Amino acid sequence: MDVIITENIEGVSIDALSEKFKVYRDEKLWDKRLELFETVSTARAVIVRNQTKVDRSLLENAKSLQIVARAGAGYDNIDVAAASKLGIVVSYTPEGNSISTAEHAFALMLALSRKLVVAHRDTALGGWSRYSFVGTELFGKTLGILGFGKVGARIAIRARAFGMRVVAYDKYILPNQFTVTETGVELKPLEEVLKESDIVSAHLPLNQDTIGLLNYDKLKLMKKSAFLVNTSRGGIVVEKDLIQALEEKLIAGAALDVREKEPPEESKLNHMDNVILTPHVAAFTWEAQKRVVDTVVEDVTRVLHGVPALNYVNFSLPKKGLKNVTD
Repeated sequence: MDVIITENIEGVSIDALSEKFKVYRDEKLWDKRLELFETVSTARAVIVRNQTKVDRSLLENAKSLQIVARAGAGYDNIDVAAASKLGIVVSYTPEGNSISTAEHAFALMLALSRKLVVAHRDTALGGWSRYSFVGTELFGKTLGILGFGKVGARIAIRARAFGMRVVAYDKYILPNQFTVTETGVELKPLEEVLKESDIVSAHLPLNQDTIGLLNYDKLKLMKKSAFLVNTSRGGIVVEKDLIQALEEKLIAGAALDVREKEPPEESKLNHMDNVILTPHVAAFTWEAQKRVVDTVVEDVTRVLHGVPALNYVNFSLPKKGLKNVTD
């Protein structure tokens, strides 16, 4: 088999891929570990989203594998170091869903600030409690962005249009970079961003530096009137600490599109009126998914035809059998 698709990834470009290569598609394969191992063992390419755990053991078992293509911007579910040691290309789609994610984050900010979800629920049940749902404006507020990459920069542009002051934390971004100078964002240490912001929006990758970053001590730094929005990775926020902070009214509310465990288990978060939960759908618009699928199919096709990938994490062409390879 040439290409294995382990999750729900569809589109015209996927259909076109099937005309060029032998493609096996099973949107539940990610959840069938033994079958996944067996199926991937002879594959030349694997296309995944975020649910497939592409670890060292899976990669070592895939003797013919040339590329792991991630349909999305993050790749924390892929052991890139192991793939690199084995000479396997890892590609992703850094641009495809950034607009949709930025828009979703803003939708959550507005929904929290204007109490839209609880107001809708009450009104739909026959209520008309106008003074129970007095909200706050975004205008004049400070937005703190954690992670000033492709999504964070787009959020900053939209926030300025709303008349917001924007501060950001990103230890890899320099003050003279184009996205900073053109958006007027103030780069600050994490603790200062948390203290100054009326809304904190997280857009960080999940790695050893960020896992559990927003714990109880960090949440205590936020204003009691502040909201937390997370559309990046669930592991950035310690959920039990967030629940405690909400119960103690250390922050005013939270909106989570991502969770520590997905799908999540029963949680107190499910029953809080100042919490909005969505099922990891920030990137799920028709436009974004078309861009993502088109991009991932393009790189898989290129690699299988011996042409360098365009959106690669480690190197552009497979280097099977080589140790400690670099591009």
